Amino acid sequence: MKNKVLYCLFALLMGSVAVAQMQLFSPNEIRLKEGPFKNAQDVDLKYILDLNPDKLLAPYLLDAGFSPKSDRYGNWENIGLDGHIGGHYLSALSMMYAATGNIELKNRLDYMLSELARCQDKNGNGYVGGIPQGKVFWDRIHKGDIDGSSFGLNNTWVPIYNIHKLFAGLNDAYQYTGSEKAKDILIKLGDWFIELLRPLSDEQIEKILKTEHGGINESFADLYSITKNKKYLETAEKLSHKAFLDPLLKKEDKLTGLHANTQIPKVIGFEKIAVLSGNKQWSDAVQFFWNNVTQNRSVAFGGNSVAEHFNPIDDFSGMLKSNQGPETCNSYNMERLTKALFLDKDDVSYLDFYERTLYNHILSSQHPEKGGFVYFTPIRPNHYRVYSQPDTSMWCCVGSGLENHTKYGELIYSHTENDIFVNLFIPSVLNWKEKGIELEQTTKFPYENNSELVLKLKKTKSFALNIRYPKWAENFEIIVNGKEQKIEAKLSAYVTLSRKWKSGDKVTIRFKTATHLESLPDGSNWSAFVNGPIVLAAKTSTEDLKGLFADDSRMGHVANGKYIPLDKAYALVGEKAGYVAKLKEEGNLRFSLDSLQLEPFFEVHDARYQIYFQTYSKEEYKENQALLKQQEIEAMAVEAKTIDKINCGEQQPEVDHLYKGEKSNSGYDDGKFWRNTRSYISYQMLNKNKEGQFLDISTLDDFKTENIIIFINEKPAVIAAVEKKAIKIKVNNLEVVNIKILSKDGRESPKFYQLRIVRN
Repeated sequence: MKNKVLYCLFALLMGSVAVAQMQLFSPNEIRLKEGPFKNAQDVDLKYILDLNPDKLLAPYLLDAGFSPKSDRYGNWENIGLDGHIGGHYLSALSMMYAATGNIELKNRLDYMLSELARCQDKNGNGYVGGIPQGKVFWDRIHKGDIDGSSFGLNNTWVPIYNIHKLFAGLNDAYQYTGSEKAKDILIKLGDWFIELLRPLSDEQIEKILKTEHGGINESFADLYSITKNKKYLETAEKLSHKAFLDPLLKKEDKLTGLHANTQIPKVIGFEKIAVLSGNKQWSDAVQFFWNNVTQNRSVAFGGNSVAEHFNPIDDFSGMLKSNQGPETCNSYNMERLTKALFLDKDDVSYLDFYERTLYNHILSSQHPEKGGFVYFTPIRPNHYRVYSQPDTSMWCCVGSGLENHTKYGELIYSHTENDIFVNLFIPSVLNWKEKGIELEQTTKFPYENNSELVLKLKKTKSFALNIRYPKWAENFEIIVNGKEQKIEAKLSAYVTLSRKWKSGDKVTIRFKTATHLESLPDGSNWSAFVNGPIVLAAKTSTEDLKGLFADDSRMGHVANGKYIPLDKAYALVGEKAGYVAKLKEEGNLRFSLDSLQLEPFFEVHDARYQIYFQTYSKEEYKENQALLKQQEIEAMAVEAKTIDKINCGEQQPEVDHLYKGEKSNSGYDDGKFWRNTRSYISYQMLNKNKEGQFLDISTLDDFKTENIIIFINEKPAVIAAVEKKAIKIKVNNLEVVNIKILSKDGRESPKFYQLRIVRN
């Protein structure tokens, strides 16, 4: 066959069927070779094996009435989210076993499944779960007794989110290892859940779905894919949150202020349901969401949100000031959504975001030597990240972190019926056993801008080898067996090599990358250096890395070391192009910039860092720095006198302060979160060493004391002062401060914005 190079970019209508549909290879057909991703996989493997299955199973055994074989883990695993890591662990064991073939992982998975089956059999109705007082809780739901808020459902912490992790883990165990036991448990659990919902109206289900529920709609779409029983697809549609979906169908952006990782899993479910049902409207809504988040709400490394919530698209200042930057779980789920869209649309452009996020957020979110997963990645200059530990940290980003580093091979390659697509330049070996094709990729990218593909075939074979031409690549060249090929493809497309291949054929890919400054989506003067797909950052100091490796405290996932004032951050003065030109390349993606050294962000660990730099003209610099300095002095003064604080209406601060309430609503107005009630709300705050003298309570609307009663440690509050939108309460001599705010006669309370224990 005459060699030829073709431009190839697929387009496929939603819901149609075509032979050329893009598909993933089985994970056991791809093995990573030495490099940053293989190292991350190995480190994750050790973390997975360091976890104790009996500790993870303890909540399930307790709920089923068995004596646990070990004490449960602490932290989030015994303050209300009991059992959620167990579900993630099933997924991690399954995917890591598929990726490595390590038999210990399969043994642990089989053991976990046998214990879960024992619990399910004991319960007798298909239910199995680790949720505290689960049977009582689910019985209330079945009877229509529903009081839901953003994360509390009948004062239980995100119970459907919790059980969704088990659904997902069981599905992964079946999909990745073929476990019939996992399939059996999953189907019985799904049937129990359908029976649980049977008496409830659509309105009651919508009320339940106000509370974070993970991708429970996706789980029932998965059950439909496994069984082809339409009741599961109908349930998936019923469990799709219409109050969130409807604005997306209308192409309306209502995301600002919403808890980000509550929403992304819902959209993964919408996408899967759209494919299975051929619903183009839902498919369009998913694309609208993806475009909005990736283009308007994501920072250079692919992450999004501040303190877990979507910030305004025209103002990223809150994220720049916060120690709670983009959450790793968000990127975990955006990668899942991006992968699904790439496969369903056959559109290679989705890989640009996938690759950027994979290298810069996912890869950077695990310590490359000591292990441990990152929750928040601040973009605040001169701040740092905290890493989990196996015995102390049971956060959501630990659960998704266990999974993240098992599946680096999933999109390196894909295929149609006969053809191979090379999507990412990651050292690896593909063994397409069905076709008798082995392909080995050798590369040191991103440190070197080339990759080599060598084919090993049982016999000569005609097929197309499609190589992604990334939008960041310059001077893209392809050489086959020493002969350069003429390329007519465009950026973000595939170069297709169609020929009769023989064993030993070699394809060399060469390209160049350039460094540019990339501004934040809000158009402000903060910019990051990006080389090709790699975000560069500077280590700035190792000063006061408080809690670098997390303990089991309530806020252990947050980097609570001191803030370095923003006016002390490095700034770029002059023209943007001039600062790119000033970079001096030192090799291995290191660049010197005056006194700084820039390096790949995924290599920055155990240090404070700076990703974003303000850019000024010489005239702007002096005036703006003076203003920024004054703002920082004022902000630091408030924080310096603060012992503890709660931002009402924000999920994690409320959970960490043991929120409870009834007839309570939360929302987001004028850039601030709030919570009110027609019954009661309560929190527990800590006044360390009894240093705080007062509890300051701030509201968004006028404070009417005649509408509420406030108790401190079950006694009427001693009020020191009342203002229009604030009240000051004495808490001196108290180390634990339990606050309960009751509404009088069912009247609506003010919108509480913040509670803060202060020294004076």
